[in-house]
Amino acid sequence: MSLMDVLTYIGFVLVFPGFVFTVLIGLAATWVDRKVSARLQWRVGPPWYQPFADVVKLMSKETTIVEGTPRFTFLSAPFIGLAATIVVSTIIWMASIDPASGFVGDLIVVIYLLYIPALVLIVGGSASRNPFAGIGASREMKLMLAYEASFLIAVLTLVVKNGGILSLGGMVAYQQASGPMLTQGISTVIAFIVALIYVPAKLGVGPFDIPEAECELIAGPYTEYSGPPFAAFKLTKAMLYCVVPILLVTLFLTSAWTLWAILWFVAILVVLILIRNTNPRLRIDQALRFFWGPVLVLSLVGMVLAMFGL
Repeated sequence: MSLMDVLTYIGFVLVFPGFVFTVLIGLAATWVDRKVSARLQWRVGPPWYQPFADVVKLMSKETTIVEGTPRFTFLSAPFIGLAATIVVSTIIWMASIDPASGFVGDLIVVIYLLYIPALVLIVGGSASRNPFAGIGASREMKLMLAYEASFLIAVLTLVVKNGGILSLGGMVAYQQASGPMLTQGISTVIAFIVALIYVPAKLGVGPFDIPEAECELIAGPYTEYSGPPFAAFKLTKAMLYCVVPILLVTLFLTSAWTLWAILWFVAILVVLILIRNTNPRLRIDQALRFFWGPVLVLSLVGMVLAMFGL
C-alpha cells in the first residue's frame, strides 16, 4: 500500500465520510430533535449552533475524577466508544458509496461494534464509584440485552431473504438489482418495524431513556463525567443519531447515498421525535417485558415468514 493510499484511507476515516461528516449530521439531527421537541412543548428551543457549542464548551472544561476511581478505565471508556462509532460510520458510508469496497462479514463487524458504545457506558458508569451511575449502568446492561436480541433477529430475517448475504456492500448491490428489502415481503416489513422500535432504545431517548433518567438518577452513567471524556460521550451519541438511521436505510432501502435516503433519514428522525414526545419514560421492568415479549415475538414471526419465502 502506497503512502497516498494510506493518506486517502485516513481521510475517509477522519473527514469524509467518517468522523467529521458523521458528527456534523449527527449534531444537526440532535438539534432538530431538541428544536422540534421544544416547539411541541410550546418552548422556543435552542439555536442551531447549540449542540456544537455544547461540545466545544465541554472540551474546554476540567476533567474531575472521584478518588479511588480506576483512572484508565474511567477515562478510556468514552474514547473507545467514540472510536468504535467512527469505524462503524466509515464502513456503512463506504458500503453505500461503493458496494464493492465492502468485505465478507462486514455486517457482523458493524453489529458487533455497535455494541461497544453501550458496553463502555456500562463500564465507565460502573467504574465511577457513584451509586447513581452504578444503577444507570445496570439498567443499560439489562436494556441492551433486551433490544439487541430482537434487532439481531430482524437483521437475520434480511439475510434469510437475500440468500445469505452478510456484506453491507453485497446487500446494497442486491437491493439495487432486486429492489429495496422493505418491498420484498411481509417478513421484511415486520423486520423494519422491529428495527424502528430499536432506534430510540439504542439512542437512549424517551421512552427508553431509563439508564439516564435525570429525575431519578441525575445523569445515570454520566453522573461523574466532565470535560473531554463527557464530550466524547456526547459526540458518540450524536454520531449514533446519524449512524443508526443510516444503517436502517442501508439495510432496508437500497443505499444511504441517494436522495431517497435523505428523505427516509428525515422520516426516521420524525418517527423518533414523535415516539419520544408522545410516550412517558418506561420503568426498566416495563421496557424489559416489552422487548422480551411483543417485540421479540414479532421479530421471530418475521424470521419464520422469511423462511417460508413470505
